[in-house]
Amino acid sequence: MPLVLGAIVPHGSIAIAEWCTPEQRPLAAKTRTAFEELGRRFDAARPDVTVLLTPHHVHVEGHMAIVTAGAMHGVLEGGAARVELHAKLDRDLAHAIQSAIAAAGVPIVGVSYGANDAAASVMPMDWATQIPIHFMGGRTDPAVPIVMLAPARDLSWDLHVKAGRAIAGVASASKKRVALIASCDHGHGHDAKGPYGYTPASKIFDDRVVELVKRNALAELLTFAPGFPIEAKADSFWQMLMLHGAIGTAWRAEFLSYEAPTYFGMLCAAFTPAD
Repeated sequence: MPLVLGAIVPHGSIAIAEWCTPEQRPLAAKTRTAFEELGRRFDAARPDVTVLLTPHHVHVEGHMAIVTAGAMHGVLEGGAARVELHAKLDRDLAHAIQSAIAAAGVPIVGVSYGANDAAASVMPMDWATQIPIHFMGGRTDPAVPIVMLAPARDLSWDLHVKAGRAIAGVASASKKRVALIASCDHGHGHDAKGPYGYTPASKIFDDRVVELVKRNALAELLTFAPGFPIEAKADSFWQMLMLHGAIGTAWRAEFLSYEAPTYFGMLCAAFTPAD
Protein backbone atom coordinates (compact mmCIF):
# COMPACT_ATOMS: atom_id res chain seq x y z
CA MET A 1 0.00 0.00 0.00
CA PRO A 2 1.15 3.59 -0.43
CA LEU A 3 2.30 5.68 2.51
CA VAL A 4 -0.70 6.76 4.61
CA LEU A 5 0.77 9.62 6.69
CA GLY A 6 3.82 11.85 6.84
CA ALA A 7 4.99 14.19 9.57
CA ILE A 8 7.71 16.59 10.62
CA VAL A 9 8.02 16.49 14.40
CA PRO A 10 10.52 17.70 17.02
CA HIS A 11 12.45 15.63 19.52
CA GLY A 12 13.03 17.89 22.50
CA SER A 13 12.32 16.16 25.81
CA ILE A 14 10.34 19.21 26.98
CA ALA A 15 7.53 18.05 24.67
CA ILE A 16 6.75 15.21 27.09
CA ALA A 17 4.77 16.56 30.05
CA GLU A 18 5.77 13.91 32.56
CA TRP A 19 9.48 14.46 31.84
CA CYS A 20 9.17 18.18 32.66
CA THR A 21 9.33 19.83 36.03
CA PRO A 22 6.31 22.05 36.77
CA GLU A 23 8.44 25.04 35.80
CA GLN A 24 9.43 23.48 32.46
CA ARG A 25 5.98 22.26 31.49
CA PRO A 26 4.75 25.54 29.91
CA LEU A 27 7.85 25.85 27.70
CA ALA A 28 6.64 23.62 24.86
CA ALA A 29 2.87 23.82 25.43
CA LYS A 30 2.13 24.63 21.76
CA THR A 31 4.32 21.78 20.60
CA ARG A 32 2.74 19.33 23.06
CA THR A 33 -0.76 20.23 21.88
CA ALA A 34 0.28 19.77 18.23
CA PHE A 35 2.02 16.47 19.03
CA GLU A 36 -1.15 15.19 20.69
CA GLU A 37 -3.11 16.16 17.58
CA LEU A 38 -0.60 14.30 15.43
CA GLY A 39 -1.10 11.30 17.69
CA ARG A 40 -4.83 11.39 16.98
CA ARG A 41 -4.18 11.65 13.25
CA PHE A 42 -1.69 8.80 13.46
CA ASP A 43 -4.30 6.60 15.13
CA ALA A 44 -6.90 7.56 12.51
CA ALA A 45 -4.51 6.61 9.68
CA ARG A 46 -4.10 3.11 11.22
CA PRO A 47 -0.51 2.48 10.17
CA ASP A 48 0.86 -1.04 10.49
CA VAL A 49 4.43 0.27 10.79
CA THR A 50 6.24 3.57 11.29
CA VAL A 51 9.40 4.49 9.39
CA LEU A 52 11.28 6.93 11.60
CA LEU A 53 14.07 9.17 10.24
CA THR A 54 16.41 10.28 13.03
CA PRO A 55 19.57 12.44 13.10
CA HIS A 56 20.71 11.21 16.53
CA HIS A 57 21.33 7.48 16.28
CA VAL A 58 24.39 5.83 14.73
CA HIS A 59 26.52 7.93 12.38
CA VAL A 60 28.27 5.80 9.77
CA GLU A 61 30.80 7.61 7.63
CA GLY A 62 29.64 7.80 4.02
CA HIS A 63 26.54 5.67 4.61
CA MET A 64 22.99 5.85 5.79
CA ALA A 65 22.14 3.31 8.49
CA ILE A 66 19.05 1.22 9.15
CA VAL A 67 18.40 -0.82 12.29
CA THR A 68 18.08 -4.55 11.63
CA ALA A 69 17.73 -5.58 15.28
CA GLY A 70 14.59 -7.19 16.62
CA ALA A 71 13.69 -4.35 18.99
CA MET A 72 14.74 -1.00 20.41
CA HIS A 73 14.66 0.25 23.99
CA GLY A 74 14.93 3.86 25.11
CA VAL A 75 15.04 5.78 28.38
CA LEU A 76 14.81 9.54 28.89
CA GLU A 77 16.42 10.55 32.16
CA GLY A 78 17.45 13.87 33.68
CA GLY A 79 13.91 15.19 33.99
CA ALA A 80 11.20 15.09 36.61
CA ALA A 81 10.40 11.47 35.74
CA ARG A 82 12.10 8.59 33.97
CA VAL A 83 10.36 7.95 30.64
CA GLU A 84 10.88 4.50 29.08
CA LEU A 85 9.80 2.98 25.78
CA HIS A 86 10.20 -0.35 24.00
CA ALA A 87 9.44 -0.91 20.32
CA LYS A 88 9.55 -3.94 18.07
CA LEU A 89 11.26 -3.57 14.70
CA ASP A 90 9.64 -4.62 11.44
CA ARG A 91 12.72 -6.43 10.17
CA ASP A 92 11.12 -7.55 6.90
CA LEU A 93 10.27 -3.98 5.92
CA ALA A 94 13.67 -2.77 7.14
CA HIS A 95 15.48 -5.25 4.90
CA ALA A 96 13.26 -4.33 1.93
CA ILE A 97 13.95 -0.62 2.47
CA GLN A 98 17.68 -1.26 2.83
CA SER A 99 17.74 -3.18 -0.45
CA ALA A 100 15.70 -0.54 -2.29
CA ILE A 101 17.86 2.33 -1.05
CA ALA A 102 21.02 0.46 -2.06
CA ALA A 103 19.51 -0.28 -5.48
CA ALA A 104 18.91 3.47 -5.90
CA GLY A 105 22.66 4.03 -5.58
CA VAL A 106 22.63 5.27 -1.99
CA PRO A 107 25.24 3.77 0.37
CA ILE A 108 23.48 2.17 3.35
CA VAL A 109 24.35 -0.40 6.02
CA GLY A 110 22.26 -2.41 8.45
CA VAL A 111 23.16 -2.11 12.13
CA SER A 112 22.30 -4.06 15.28
CA TYR A 113 23.65 -4.24 18.82
CA GLY A 114 24.61 -6.83 21.40
CA ALA A 115 23.40 -10.28 20.41
CA ASN A 116 25.10 -11.83 17.39
CA ASP A 117 21.69 -12.93 16.17
CA ALA A 118 20.29 -9.62 14.93
CA ALA A 119 16.71 -10.79 15.45
CA ALA A 120 17.46 -11.23 19.17
CA SER A 121 19.29 -7.91 19.42
CA VAL A 122 17.84 -4.94 21.30
CA MET A 123 19.22 -1.70 19.90
CA PRO A 124 19.48 1.34 22.20
CA MET A 125 16.89 3.92 21.17
CA ASP A 126 17.94 7.52 20.67
CA TRP A 127 15.78 10.36 21.95
CA ALA A 128 14.92 11.49 18.43
CA THR A 129 13.23 8.13 17.90
CA GLN A 130 11.69 7.80 21.35
CA ILE A 131 10.05 11.22 21.62
CA PRO A 132 8.11 11.09 18.31
CA ILE A 133 6.80 7.57 18.89
CA HIS A 134 5.91 8.49 22.47
CA PHE A 135 3.10 10.47 20.85
CA MET A 136 2.65 8.44 17.66
CA GLY A 137 2.17 4.71 18.09
CA GLY A 138 4.71 3.84 20.75
CA ARG A 139 2.33 3.57 23.71
CA THR A 140 -0.66 1.86 22.12
CA ASP A 141 -1.43 -1.76 22.98
CA PRO A 142 0.18 -3.28 21.07
CA ALA A 143 2.68 -0.60 20.08
CA VAL A 144 3.08 0.02 16.34
CA PRO A 145 6.32 -1.60 15.05
CA ILE A 146 8.96 0.71 13.65
CA VAL A 147 11.77 0.91 11.13
CA MET A 148 14.56 3.30 12.19
CA LEU A 149 16.71 4.95 9.54
CA ALA A 150 19.54 7.45 9.98
CA PRO A 151 20.53 9.85 7.17
CA ALA A 152 24.15 10.79 6.42
CA ARG A 153 25.16 14.43 6.20
CA ASP A 154 28.28 13.56 4.21
CA LEU A 155 26.11 12.23 1.37
CA SER A 156 24.61 14.54 -1.24
CA TRP A 157 21.20 16.11 -0.91
CA ASP A 158 20.08 14.31 -4.05
CA LEU A 159 20.91 10.93 -2.51
CA HIS A 160 18.65 11.76 0.43
CA VAL A 161 15.80 12.52 -1.95
CA LYS A 162 16.46 9.23 -3.75
CA ALA A 163 16.39 7.36 -0.45
CA GLY A 164 13.00 8.88 0.32
CA ARG A 165 11.66 7.77 -3.05
CA ALA A 166 12.93 4.26 -2.35
CA ILE A 167 11.08 4.19 0.98
CA ALA A 168 7.86 5.22 -0.75
CA GLY A 169 8.38 2.54 -3.39
CA VAL A 170 8.75 -0.17 -0.78
CA ALA A 171 5.64 1.06 1.02
CA SER A 172 3.66 0.97 -2.21
CA ALA A 173 4.81 -2.56 -2.97
CA SER A 174 4.02 -3.85 0.50
CA LYS A 175 0.65 -4.83 1.94
CA LYS A 176 1.27 -2.61 4.97
CA ARG A 177 0.02 0.83 5.89
CA VAL A 178 3.19 2.86 6.47
CA ALA A 179 3.62 6.17 8.29
CA LEU A 180 6.79 8.21 7.68
CA ILE A 181 8.04 10.49 10.45
CA ALA A 182 10.90 12.95 9.98
CA SER A 183 12.26 13.63 13.48
CA CYS A 184 13.52 17.20 13.25
CA ASP A 185 14.73 19.86 15.61
CA HIS A 186 15.66 22.89 13.54
CA GLY A 187 18.13 25.71 14.19
CA HIS A 188 20.04 25.22 17.46
CA GLY A 189 21.49 28.73 17.73
CA HIS A 190 18.52 30.72 18.99
CA ASP A 191 19.98 31.49 22.43
CA ALA A 192 23.46 32.77 23.21
CA LYS A 193 23.30 30.87 26.53
CA GLY A 194 22.53 27.58 24.78
CA PRO A 195 25.18 24.90 24.20
CA TYR A 196 25.76 25.97 20.59
CA GLY A 197 25.81 29.72 21.10
CA TYR A 198 23.86 32.23 19.03
CA THR A 199 23.64 32.54 15.28
CA PRO A 200 21.06 34.59 13.37
CA ALA A 201 21.06 31.84 10.74
CA SER A 202 18.97 29.64 13.04
CA LYS A 203 15.98 31.97 12.97
CA ILE A 204 16.39 32.63 9.26
CA PHE A 205 16.48 28.89 8.57
CA ASP A 206 13.50 28.14 10.81
CA ASP A 207 11.41 30.96 9.36
CA ARG A 208 12.16 29.66 5.88
CA VAL A 209 11.20 26.08 6.76
CA VAL A 210 7.93 27.22 8.36
CA GLU A 211 7.15 29.22 5.22
CA LEU A 212 7.85 26.23 2.96
CA VAL A 213 5.63 23.96 5.06
CA LYS A 214 2.81 26.51 4.99
CA ARG A 215 3.11 26.72 1.18
CA ASN A 216 3.54 22.96 0.83
CA ALA A 217 6.83 23.54 -0.98
CA LEU A 218 9.40 21.16 0.53
CA ALA A 219 10.96 20.82 -2.94
CA GLU A 220 12.44 24.28 -2.40
CA LEU A 221 14.71 22.88 0.31
CA LEU A 222 16.95 21.96 -2.62
CA THR A 223 17.41 25.66 -3.42
CA PHE A 224 19.06 26.42 -0.06
CA ALA A 225 22.69 27.54 -0.13
CA PRO A 226 24.99 24.54 0.40
CA GLY A 227 26.29 25.56 3.81
CA PHE A 228 23.05 27.05 5.16
CA PRO A 229 21.75 24.06 7.21
CA ILE A 230 25.13 23.67 8.93
CA GLU A 231 25.44 27.41 9.57
CA ALA A 232 21.94 27.34 11.10
CA LYS A 233 22.96 24.41 13.32
CA ALA A 234 19.91 22.46 12.12
CA ASP A 235 19.20 18.81 12.91
CA SER A 236 16.38 18.60 10.40
CA PHE A 237 17.39 19.29 6.83
CA TRP A 238 18.41 15.80 5.72
CA GLN A 239 15.33 14.07 7.14
CA MET A 240 13.12 16.66 5.43
CA LEU A 241 14.84 15.93 2.11
CA MET A 242 14.00 12.26 2.57
CA LEU A 243 10.39 13.09 3.43
CA HIS A 244 10.18 15.24 0.30
CA GLY A 245 11.58 12.37 -1.78
CA ALA A 246 8.95 10.03 -0.37
CA ILE A 247 5.84 12.21 -0.77
CA GLY A 248 6.76 14.37 -3.77
CA THR A 249 4.57 17.38 -4.50
CA ALA A 250 1.09 15.84 -4.61
CA TRP A 251 0.44 15.50 -0.87
CA ARG A 252 -1.38 18.02 1.33
CA ALA A 253 0.64 19.78 4.04
CA GLU A 254 -0.72 21.24 7.24
CA PHE A 255 1.34 23.42 9.55
CA LEU A 256 0.38 22.77 13.17
CA SER A 257 2.88 24.62 15.35
CA TYR A 258 6.28 26.23 15.65
CA GLU A 259 8.11 27.60 18.66
CA ALA A 260 11.66 28.05 19.89
CA PRO A 261 11.17 28.18 23.66
CA THR A 262 14.83 27.46 24.41
CA TYR A 263 17.83 27.35 22.06
CA PHE A 264 16.33 25.17 19.26
CA GLY A 265 13.30 25.36 16.98
CA MET A 266 10.41 22.86 17.23
CA LEU A 267 7.97 22.36 14.33
CA CYS A 268 4.95 20.06 13.97
CA ALA A 269 3.43 19.45 10.54
CA ALA A 270 1.22 16.77 9.02
CA PHE A 271 1.27 15.50 5.43
CA THR A 272 -1.56 13.48 3.93
CA PRO A 273 -2.07 11.93 0.49
CA ALA A 274 -4.13 13.97 -1.94
CA ASP A 275 -7.59 12.62 -2.70
